[in-house]
Parts: sequence; C-alpha cells; structure tokens
Amino acid sequence: MTSQPETAVLAIPSAGTYRIDGVRSAITYTGRHMFGLGTVRAKFSIASGQLEIGESLADCHVTATIAAASFTSGNAKRDGDVKGPGLLDVASFPHIEFASTGVREDERGMVLLGTVAMHGVVAPVQLPVSSWEAQNPDRIQVLARADHLDRYAFGITGAKGWVGRYFDLDFVVVVVRAAVN
Repeated sequence: MTSQPETAVLAIPSAGTYRIDGVRSAITYTGRHMFGLGTVRAKFSIASGQLEIGESLADCHVTATIAAASFTSGNAKRDGDVKGPGLLDVASFPHIEFASTGVREDERGMVLLGTVAMHGVVAPVQLPVSSWEAQNPDRIQVLARADHLDRYAFGITGAKGWVGRYFDLDFVVVVVRAAVN
C-alpha cells in the first residue's frame, strides 16, 4: 500500500497590504547550459511589489517587479551575455513584471496563478506556494517555485544550444505590512 504525500494547509495571515522587502527577498534561477551538460544558478532581485491579503484566498493579490539587470551568477562574462541583446536584453526590457490573477488549491496545496511580462511578452504562470509563514504580526515569508518555464514562450530564443530552453525559479519573498496613513 502506497501512501499519498500530505499537502500542507497554509493558513492565511492577517488581512492587509504588505510591501515586498527587496533586501530580504530573492529569486533563484536554475537552468542548463552547454547543450544541457551544465547547471547554471543565478539570482534576481525584486525591485518592488506588494501583497494584498483579503479575508479569503480569492481576495489575495500580488504584484512584483524584478530588475532584469540584477541577474547575477558569479560569472561576469555569463552575466553580461545573459543581460545582452541575445537573451534578456535589459537595455530594451529592464523589468520583469508579475501580476497574480487568482489563487487556487489543488493536490500541491496553494497555487498562485498569474502572468509574467518579460521581454515584451505576457505569459501565464503557476506558482505552487510551499510555505507561507508569519514571522511576526507584520512580516510574512513566502516560498514558491515556478518549474519548467519555457524561455521561448517569452520570445527569448538566442544562444540555442548554449542556453537551455527551460528554467526554474525559486522565490523567497519577504513582505512587511505597509504603514496605514
């Protein structure tokens, strides 16, 4: 008899508006290179964003702006190539935007539905949320992962063979309750 993995039930933190803390938040990129033989890990910074928490999942909304030029892998040549016109083209497309369109629960738990605007293209994404933890009454840490995103779907088709077509993004997002005016 095989047991099914348990899905964590994530409690909704206190309703309100939270801003993304770009210093404590990070997005980790994992992709393949050199015809799929090597793994590349890099980070992006979140420039701004906010989380609106309502009384139910249906009333939760997220927006985030990622600085495309913040891509850093620890290899200056690679970073320059990725930021250049053949791939991210940060001079023409300085931001990557995420906007949620809904939240649902499925066998993975809570899934944030949304769109990513990148490289002049808007494409749908799903972000399964693995953790949603209130660190104190005014700060929440959210962990989520976008698996197997297709860079071709965003019109990023340069460096075929050298840069893998698919990539994963791991999100560690810390939000802080916004001051009430």
